[in-house]
Amino acid sequence: MPANTAAAKSWYAVRCVFHWNTAGDSPLYEERLTLWRARSTDEAIRRAEDEARTYARDNGHHYLELAQCYALATDGRPGDGDEVFSLLRESRLDADAYLDRHFDTGEERQGTVVEE
Repeated sequence: MPANTAAAKSWYAVRCVFHWNTAGDSPLYEERLTLWRARSTDEAIRRAEDEARTYARDNGHHYLELAQCYALATDGRPGDGDEVFSLLRESRLDADAYLDRHFDTGEERQGTVVEE
Protein backbone atom coordinates (compact mmCIF):
# COMPACT_ATOMS: atom_id res chain seq x y z
CA MET A 1 0.00 0.00 0.00
CA PRO A 2 1.53 3.40 -0.94
CA ALA A 3 2.42 5.78 1.85
CA ASN A 4 0.15 8.74 2.44
CA THR A 5 2.26 11.53 0.91
CA ALA A 6 0.28 14.25 2.68
CA ALA A 7 1.24 12.73 6.03
CA ALA A 8 4.92 12.71 4.99
CA LYS A 9 4.93 16.48 4.48
CA SER A 10 5.97 19.01 7.12
CA TRP A 11 5.89 22.79 7.32
CA TYR A 12 9.04 24.80 6.63
CA ALA A 13 9.82 28.50 6.84
CA VAL A 14 12.46 29.71 4.38
CA ARG A 15 14.19 33.07 4.63
CA CYS A 16 15.53 34.53 1.37
CA VAL A 17 17.51 37.76 0.99
CA PHE A 18 17.10 40.30 -1.82
CA HIS A 19 18.80 43.47 -3.02
CA TRP A 20 16.31 46.04 -4.24
CA ASN A 21 17.13 48.04 -7.32
CA THR A 22 16.44 51.50 -5.95
CA ALA A 23 17.65 54.96 -6.77
CA GLY A 24 19.66 56.71 -4.10
CA ASP A 25 22.87 56.41 -2.18
CA SER A 26 21.93 53.63 0.24
CA PRO A 27 21.43 50.06 -0.93
CA LEU A 28 18.19 48.47 0.23
CA TYR A 29 17.97 44.79 1.23
CA GLU A 30 14.96 42.68 2.06
CA GLU A 31 14.69 39.49 4.11
CA ARG A 32 11.51 37.53 3.30
CA LEU A 33 10.14 34.53 5.18
CA THR A 34 7.86 32.24 3.22
CA LEU A 35 6.01 29.17 4.45
CA TRP A 36 6.10 25.83 2.61
CA ARG A 37 4.55 22.40 3.04
CA ALA A 38 7.18 19.97 1.75
CA ARG A 39 8.62 16.49 2.19
CA SER A 40 12.14 17.73 3.04
CA THR A 41 14.31 20.74 3.74
CA ASP A 42 15.79 20.42 0.25
CA GLU A 43 12.33 20.49 -1.35
CA ALA A 44 11.27 23.51 0.73
CA ILE A 45 14.43 25.42 -0.22
CA ARG A 46 14.09 24.52 -3.90
CA ARG A 47 10.49 25.71 -3.99
CA ALA A 48 11.27 28.85 -1.98
CA GLU A 49 14.18 29.72 -4.26
CA ASP A 50 12.02 29.23 -7.35
CA GLU A 51 9.48 31.62 -5.82
CA ALA A 52 12.27 34.03 -4.76
CA ARG A 53 13.61 34.25 -8.30
CA THR A 54 10.10 34.94 -9.62
CA TYR A 55 9.48 37.54 -6.90
CA ALA A 56 12.80 39.25 -7.70
CA ARG A 57 12.20 39.22 -11.46
CA ASP A 58 8.61 40.49 -11.15
CA ASN A 59 9.63 43.33 -8.83
CA GLY A 60 12.94 44.36 -10.39
CA HIS A 61 15.01 43.09 -7.45
CA HIS A 62 18.01 40.75 -7.27
CA TYR A 63 17.80 37.49 -5.31
CA LEU A 64 21.10 37.09 -3.46
CA GLU A 65 20.98 33.27 -3.56
CA LEU A 66 20.79 32.97 0.23
CA ALA A 67 18.10 30.70 1.64
CA GLN A 68 17.89 29.59 5.25
CA CYS A 69 15.35 26.91 6.12
CA TYR A 70 13.68 26.06 9.40
CA ALA A 71 11.48 23.00 9.95
CA LEU A 72 8.48 23.93 12.07
CA ALA A 73 7.92 21.74 15.10
CA THR A 74 4.21 21.25 14.54
CA ASP A 75 2.25 18.07 13.87
CA GLY A 76 -0.49 19.85 11.95
CA ARG A 77 -1.11 23.15 10.28
CA PRO A 78 0.77 26.05 11.92
CA GLY A 79 -1.26 27.97 14.45
CA ASP A 80 -1.05 30.86 16.88
CA GLY A 81 2.26 31.04 18.66
CA ASP A 82 4.04 28.42 16.57
CA GLU A 83 7.70 29.19 16.01
CA VAL A 84 8.33 29.73 12.30
CA PHE A 85 12.03 30.58 12.29
CA SER A 86 15.02 30.48 14.60
CA LEU A 87 18.64 31.38 13.97
CA LEU A 88 21.40 31.04 16.57
CA ARG A 89 24.44 33.29 16.24
CA GLU A 90 27.53 33.37 18.45
CA SER A 91 28.63 36.86 19.41
CA ARG A 92 30.91 38.49 21.95
CA LEU A 93 28.80 41.66 21.83
CA ASP A 94 26.74 42.60 24.87
CA ALA A 95 22.96 42.57 24.38
CA ASP A 96 22.59 46.28 23.48
CA ALA A 97 25.50 46.23 21.02
CA TYR A 98 24.20 42.98 19.50
CA LEU A 99 20.76 44.48 18.87
CA ASP A 100 22.30 47.66 17.48
CA ARG A 101 24.55 45.75 15.09
CA HIS A 102 22.03 43.22 13.78
CA PHE A 103 18.52 44.56 14.34
CA ASP A 104 18.44 48.25 15.16
CA THR A 105 21.01 49.91 12.94
CA GLY A 106 18.72 52.85 12.21
CA GLU A 107 18.60 51.82 8.55
CA GLU A 108 15.62 49.44 8.83
CA ARG A 109 12.38 50.22 7.07
CA GLN A 110 9.84 48.64 9.36
CA GLY A 111 6.16 48.83 8.58
CA THR A 112 3.50 49.69 11.04
CA VAL A 113 0.29 47.86 11.64
CA VAL A 114 -2.84 49.94 11.39
CA GLU A 115 -5.55 48.56 13.64
CA GLU A 116 -9.12 48.90 12.54
